[in-house]
Amino acid sequence: MGSSMSARKLKVLVIDDDNSVADTFAMVLNFSGFEAIAAYSGERGLDLARATAYDHLITDVMMDPMNGIQVAIAMQAICPGCSVLLISGNERTSRLLADAVRDGFDFEILAKPVHPTAILDRLRKGMPEAGLH
Repeated sequence: MGSSMSARKLKVLVIDDDNSVADTFAMVLNFSGFEAIAAYSGERGLDLARATAYDHLITDVMMDPMNGIQVAIAMQAICPGCSVLLISGNERTSRLLADAVRDGFDFEILAKPVHPTAILDRLRKGMPEAGLH
């Protein structure tokens, strides 16, 4: 058996203005071996990121006053290397995403409703073999 002291849980920040969505994703991630926390606005999420470095950001796109793409761009400045997964149930997202890509950002997006296993699959996709099993 390996030492559990050497395996750091990856930190995930989940932001969605629908509290139940944010809470559900954070709960599933915590049960799945991540250290996840939910925030209900982009501003609150960025406040949390200034206090703690996160490995992953999962954020809804269509939020006010700060949309998820604005949050993702700010998050990458605060936590360089943080991966970003956008979720959205809104058609306007494609325009916002195209603007971000034009500005040099590369984010992955999943359409709502998103099953938590799809998020887990995306997070684990880029993880080293020593990650979660």
